[in-house]
Amino acid sequence: MIIVCGEALVDLIPGDSPADWRALPGGGAANAAIALNRLGARAPLLCRLSRDHFGRMLRAHLEENGVDLRWAVDAPEQTTLAFVAFDDSGSAEYTFYAAGTADWQWSPVELPSQTAGACVHVGTLATVLEPGASVLRSWLRARRGQTVVSYDVNVRAVACPDMDAYRENARGWCDVAHVLKASADDLALLFPGRDPVEAAQALVEEHGLRLALVTLGGEGAVAVLPGREPLRAAAPPVDVVDTVGAGDAFIGAYLAELERRGFLEGPAALEEMGPDAASEALVFAANAAALACTRAGSSPPGRAEVEAALGKAVS
Repeated sequence: MIIVCGEALVDLIPGDSPADWRALPGGGAANAAIALNRLGARAPLLCRLSRDHFGRMLRAHLEENGVDLRWAVDAPEQTTLAFVAFDDSGSAEYTFYAAGTADWQWSPVELPSQTAGACVHVGTLATVLEPGASVLRSWLRARRGQTVVSYDVNVRAVACPDMDAYRENARGWCDVAHVLKASADDLALLFPGRDPVEAAQALVEEHGLRLALVTLGGEGAVAVLPGREPLRAAAPPVDVVDTVGAGDAFIGAYLAELERRGFLEGPAALEEMGPDAASEALVFAANAAALACTRAGSSPPGRAEVEAALGKAVS
């Protein structure tokens, strides 16, 4: 089982006129949980869902996509909102209305006490915004010896513009995690002037990570294992609509492949993963992310779609 931990929020997407906005379910954790479930993995979402209109919309959307909400907290606070803008390449930029909202108000009693044999995937704003970020990190630090921890840094500078603080926070999470996922843009913000793959290699060496994944947009993706040369996968050519949720589709697909192969049963199992398995999962994830870019908003592909794309590429 892969427990996904973090935010479920509402993306407000611009329409055809300045007054036209569409409210769509979003949030890195929610998107990743849906991606995992569409790929056949068991992935409950550990989140805090508001009782307001948007919270009810999010709950219905997650349940419709087969996401197990056994650990979803019924929260009195309001739903977090993210206003989304797109540049000419389809890349998304976000403005968050997140002060005091439901996603960040974690208390230790709301978190499951048993996670042995599972993987916990956490990231984005849930690992940055207090008071919840510190609660989540303490909870996972206590479970690191028995539970694989996956961390998606997914930098949102508009929510925390102090990059020095963001960098120290990311390093703190790398001390807890076994798996790191970051985009080239994330690493450029955190470590300006450094090649993103070299930055990922340094994080692996300095923090004892077992795996670092770097997405490079149209240039594909890279996997870094301790003591080995980086593994690379090309980005399949697609007609990009937008990139919303592409990173979540990528990490969801990668973790789904690791679970299918038995590498997420515990930290010791992850250490058994060699470069062949890591490379094959990388290709699978790159294809899943590419398919996600062909749709508006966050809409990760199912396993049959990814396998069909892989089969087409091979033929």
